[in-house]
Amino acid sequence: MPVIGFHASHEQIHPAELLTAVQHAEEAGFTAAMCSDHIAPWNLEQGHSGFAWSWLGAAMATTSLPFGVVNAPGQRYHPAIVAQAIATLGAMFPERFWAALGSGEAMNEHITGDKWPRKDVRDARLRECVQIIRALLAGEEVTHEGLVTVDRARVWSLPERSPALIAPAVTVQTARSAAEWADGLVTINQPHDHLREMVAAYRDAGGRGKVVLQLHLSYDPDPDRALQIAFDEWHSNVFPPPLAWDLDTPEAFEIASAHVTPEVVASGAVRVSADLAQHAAWISEYADLGFEEIYLHHVGPEQRGFLDAFGEHVLPQVDVQKPGRRWL
Repeated sequence: MPVIGFHASHEQIHPAELLTAVQHAEEAGFTAAMCSDHIAPWNLEQGHSGFAWSWLGAAMATTSLPFGVVNAPGQRYHPAIVAQAIATLGAMFPERFWAALGSGEAMNEHITGDKWPRKDVRDARLRECVQIIRALLAGEEVTHEGLVTVDRARVWSLPERSPALIAPAVTVQTARSAAEWADGLVTINQPHDHLREMVAAYRDAGGRGKVVLQLHLSYDPDPDRALQIAFDEWHSNVFPPPLAWDLDTPEAFEIASAHVTPEVVASGAVRVSADLAQHAAWISEYADLGFEEIYLHHVGPEQRGFLDAFGEHVLPQVDVQKPGRRWL
């Protein structure tokens, strides 16, 4: 069975409360964690967006969990800064950190005032950033001119072994193309057939490392409350690409989701149930698809009830494993 981790959603929870939550997740039996990296929430209801890298230092210092983060280098973040951040966490917490590097969303990247590029340009920019970050993590001095510019950069404090750089993907095409450079693949819950196709495309193209799932769910002992939580918090997260990539503010997501219903949210974007056995069955289904690490994201703002219930009743049913110290 897979590693079962806790997903820490910076868009929804005050960073101090989120730190307490991830500490409690370890106490409850979760064996890994990952977090988002946003400048803004997806909608106005969520209402938070702490700085992921500050939080990661605190979270990794106060738990023994391995952690991952989803980051978009190239516009809001210069790749040399991302490399330095990865190196520092890797040096301080050996073999406990990975970073998923994606092409980003306009909502987070528009703040620089730079033009939001086409997807093909963003993908090309990401490839440049990955090459730059890998070179810097190898201790090289890097100068680069292209879609990003680097002038004689070097990262001086390096980990003994570089953290894994994995690819976030929601489409088959992105999964296939990422196989060329990624140390693993991470995606979100989608229809099983689509996930099978994504994993097959990644593996058939030579993709190495683990395949990882972030599972959006909503749990409450009251089924009506579970559905309402999913709708209130995640109604703006039901859109496929390219819309989700190109909307640029929480207000824009609110307008786009004005006609979304609770039933639409529960039809695929969020696994909603008051039945803990049902949640355990869903997790097992994703494990059977080949996902080696599954990070549970309860989309509600209150985490303790979810963590206690899943720690007592769900994790024992899915035979949680501790993660290995290395990805590859």
